[in-house]
Amino acid sequence: MSTIQKNKGLGIVLSGLLLGILMASMDNTIVATAMGTIVGELGGLDKFVWVTSAYMVAEMAGMPIFGKLSDMYGRKRFFVFGLLVFMLGSILCGTAESIVELSMYRAIQGIGGGALVPIAFTIMFDAVPPESRGKLGGLFGAVFGMSSIFGPLLGAYITDYISWKWVFYINLPLGMVAFIFIAFFYKESVEHSKQRIDWWGASLLVAAIVSLMFALELGGKQYAWDSAFILGLFGLFAVLTTAFICVERKAAEPIISFGMFKNRLYATSNAVAICSGAAFITASVYIPIFIQGVLGGSATNSGLVLLPMMLGTVVTATGGGFLMTKFSFRSIMIPTIALLVVGTLLLTTLSGDSPRWLVTLYMIVIGLGIGASFSVLSNAAIYVFDARQRGSATSTLNFLRSLGMTLGITVFGIIQSHAFTRKMTEAFTANGQSPVAMPAGDSHTLLDPAKRLDIPAPVLDKITSALSSSIVLTFAWTIIPASLALIFAFAMSKEQLDPTKEFKGTTEHS
Repeated sequence: MSTIQKNKGLGIVLSGLLLGILMASMDNTIVATAMGTIVGELGGLDKFVWVTSAYMVAEMAGMPIFGKLSDMYGRKRFFVFGLLVFMLGSILCGTAESIVELSMYRAIQGIGGGALVPIAFTIMFDAVPPESRGKLGGLFGAVFGMSSIFGPLLGAYITDYISWKWVFYINLPLGMVAFIFIAFFYKESVEHSKQRIDWWGASLLVAAIVSLMFALELGGKQYAWDSAFILGLFGLFAVLTTAFICVERKAAEPIISFGMFKNRLYATSNAVAICSGAAFITASVYIPIFIQGVLGGSATNSGLVLLPMMLGTVVTATGGGFLMTKFSFRSIMIPTIALLVVGTLLLTTLSGDSPRWLVTLYMIVIGLGIGASFSVLSNAAIYVFDARQRGSATSTLNFLRSLGMTLGITVFGIIQSHAFTRKMTEAFTANGQSPVAMPAGDSHTLLDPAKRLDIPAPVLDKITSALSSSIVLTFAWTIIPASLALIFAFAMSKEQLDPTKEFKGTTEHS
């Protein structure tokens, strides 16, 4: 589909793509660490959830749409569009004077982010020769996985030592470099396939994702899970999803082609991505809380706490990329996902007496278990299709992985919260104590070492015990998606990245 004449400027183009991936995939985590400061300055504590949800809704809804459009009209224009929109949103976010404004501007950012990650992987697969796709896919996967962990560390530093506004402004120099690299050095065919855009499918998909994300973000916070409003949102999501499936089955050029899932490698790769994403994000969120809340760690942000996991992720993401030309995708995914299952099982053995080095070891195992999925699955999803379908294939994979992470952190967050409340009630109603005297059940208050010193030792022991039990129970439930990911890995077909030929050919087509 797309070529870089005589490979001139290939390194520059790949650098531009990596910068785009870095910005879009890191944005949510880098902003999360700054939210306390942002709310303190702008106010709107009751509305801060929209800052995250607005970005996620726009990004997730945009992924399959931009992926399909890039198949129909070319990658370059939509990647550049994504960069420009993302930078515009970043500028606006830095100028926001209220939480409502910031949420609106974050939605603009999300629209741009929805184009960057999936199209970047597709351009890489289009532009580089087959023999280089494995190692470059590993590099792309490593950046994608690392950014989700490195973001909080960078966000905390910028917020503490510069200004929260630079959490957004930092995207401008990175985005401008990426724009120059892609706009001036990436040359693709000017021949495009003029096809009808599936506007009905796109509209229904956006509406369905908006309904689901708002239900997940607001449920248990602003509204009870069994409230009419939340149940109505879930019902609307079910209706819109059903309508979307019906429309897509009849559309000439569907946004998400369900026919692609007839391919065994593609279907199982997506299934592994959904399940492993749910397990990984749960570990990423609750391991820092365990270290700081239960063990009393002194780390001030989750980025620092998660460094061991990040190192493990980089190792297998890069290694998996190099191994793709020597082993089948299936042969790489089975042992790495098995490590994810083992790491999750090990997390269920933690207690308040566990030494910090042991938790660090378990984190490394988790990182080694998830890393290959960021590089190998992205290449597996693209490999089985020709250039006309690659954008749609990779964007659907990234969309479903993000959906898996969102559902995972929501479902397991509910489990942890309920378990913590139950354990606290049991601890403070023992021996005839009244539950009214029970301290506030917000586990995050234990993350501040100064506040821990103000809590009497007997009370602190009960709280940390309740927190430890609730998190370990959450890890136990996380074994389910991790195990499902392993089962789907075994179900993958045995294709291997062949560096000597193109799968089904790659006709020059945009």
